[in-house]
Amino acid sequence: MTVTVLDPEFVLPPGREATEPPEARGVARDQVRLLVSDRGLLTHSHFRELSSFLRPGDLVVVNTSATMSAAVPARLGDVPVVVHFSTWLDDGNWVVEVRTGDGQKFDWATLRAGMRIQAPGGVIIMLVRPWLPDGRRLWSAHISTEKVVRWLERHGRPITYSYVSKHWSARYYRTAFGRDLGSAEMPSAGRPFTDGVVTDLVSKGIAVAPITLHTGVSSAELGEPPSPERYLVPDATARIVNNVRAAGRRVVAVGTTVTRALETVAAEDGRVHAGAGWTDLVLSAHRPTRTVDGLVTGWHEPGASHLMLLEAVVGIGAVREAYDAALAGEYLWHEFGDSALLLR
Repeated sequence: MTVTVLDPEFVLPPGREATEPPEARGVARDQVRLLVSDRGLLTHSHFRELSSFLRPGDLVVVNTSATMSAAVPARLGDVPVVVHFSTWLDDGNWVVEVRTGDGQKFDWATLRAGMRIQAPGGVIIMLVRPWLPDGRRLWSAHISTEKVVRWLERHGRPITYSYVSKHWSARYYRTAFGRDLGSAEMPSAGRPFTDGVVTDLVSKGIAVAPITLHTGVSSAELGEPPSPERYLVPDATARIVNNVRAAGRRVVAVGTTVTRALETVAAEDGRVHAGAGWTDLVLSAHRPTRTVDGLVTGWHEPGASHLMLLEAVVGIGAVREAYDAALAGEYLWHEFGDSALLLR
C-alpha cells in the first residue's frame, strides 16, 4: 500500500494504532521496532540497537520535560467534562482545553468568558479569554489554587485519546529523561530509551545532552499547527551542539520537541545559543532545519503538523518513503507504538 503523507484523506488501516503500552503487549520499552532511514537506505531493526546506526562523535539531544497528570474530571454546570491542562502562563493563569466527559471533542463555540467549571477538591476553573486569536478550543483560565501541578498529581490522570484502550497510570507516561514536570502530553519519542540504550550510546562515543520543552495539548482532530510552548536550551548544551557541528558530526534530536527547541535558538549558519522562553516556530520543508541533522520519532497521523517538521529535517521524499515502509511493515502508530530514526 502506498501512502502520500500529505494526503488529508489517508486513513490508517485497522490495527495500526498502538492501543496500549508495549509492556502490556509483552514487549520491553526498548524492544519496540525501529525503522532507520539514512540517506535513502531503509533498515528494519529494534530500538535497543539505536547506537548501531549512529557514529562516534554524534550528539543525541533529549527532552527533560516530565509529563503532568493533566486531565481532570470536572463539571460545567450539570454537564460532566474533562479539562486538559496545557501550560501555565506568565500571569499565573493556565491554558486549558475543555472536552466531553468521555474525552471527545467539545462544542467549543458554546464556551464564554466567565464560565466557571467545578473541579475536584473544591477548585474552580474560570475561563478568562480564548488563548489564540483564531480559535476557541484553548482558553486562558484562572485556577483557584496556587499549587496547580501538585493538585493535578492528586486529582488528575495522564491525557489519553480514543485510540488508547483504557486509562494507564502515570508511570507509563514517564520517560527516562523526565525531570521537570510541565508537559501536558508525553514527549513520546523518548519513551523507548532505557538505561541500557543510553549506556550503549555513551560507551560508543555518542554524546547525550539535554534541553527542556514543555509540550502543550495536541489537536489530532483539527490538524492545527503547534501552539506556543515553553523551552529552555542550557548554555552547556548550546556549546556541545556547536562543537559537534564544528567537528562535522551529526546532531540528532529525540523528537519534534527537541527539534523545535534547538531550531528556535539556531542562527542561519546553524550555530545555536542558550535561550529560554516561548517558541511559536513552525518548521516545514519551506523552513528546513539549520542545526538538526536527524531525529528519533514516533509515527504520526496524516495531517499532523509533526509531519511538516519531519520534512524540515530529511525532506518530503524521505518521509514518504519511511511511511510507506512502516505501513508495509505493519509498524504501530502513536505514543505507545514503534519508532523511527530519520537521518539526512
